[in-house]
Amino acid sequence: MSVQSAINWPDHYLPGMTDNFVSNEIIVKGLSVKDVWPFLVDTSKWASYYSNVSDISFPSGSGPELTKNADFKFGTFGFPPLNAKVVEFVPPSSNQVTRLSWTAKQDGSDEEKLDVIHAWLLEDLPGGRVRVLTQESQIGEPAKQLANQTPNPMLNGHQAWLDGLRDAALKNKK
Repeated sequence: MSVQSAINWPDHYLPGMTDNFVSNEIIVKGLSVKDVWPFLVDTSKWASYYSNVSDISFPSGSGPELTKNADFKFGTFGFPPLNAKVVEFVPPSSNQVTRLSWTAKQDGSDEEKLDVIHAWLLEDLPGGRVRVLTQESQIGEPAKQLANQTPNPMLNGHQAWLDGLRDAALKNKK
């Protein structure tokens, strides 16, 4: 029996204690973490495989690749560009799970405030497979509104992101 890794959650964003939580995962034969990682960490590639992202920028002048503590902005799910910060960055290595997490915030009135963490975990599995897990935990009125929709647009949107990420990595391998 094998045990799979889990997302590292800061207490503030602990799933089940926030207003919205979604989890999506794929396991794909024929890909490795090193095949997928460049398409996840390079924000200039996102729009080529995921249609629900826009207006990506790096106010500090870094980018387009995400790095530890990078500040960036991006629009998604109809929100204006959110202020985001990479809070966990563990690139591919043979002795640890690959991780990427960022927080994103929208300021404003109580009805507009949004505070999220979007976490990614990538790991190679036996049999030439890769596991890609993405989870998001959200706080705020906009998060409550998303959670009350059926189907939850965040769940479907993140599945589209995973599917696009997989397809981009597979196409690049050919």
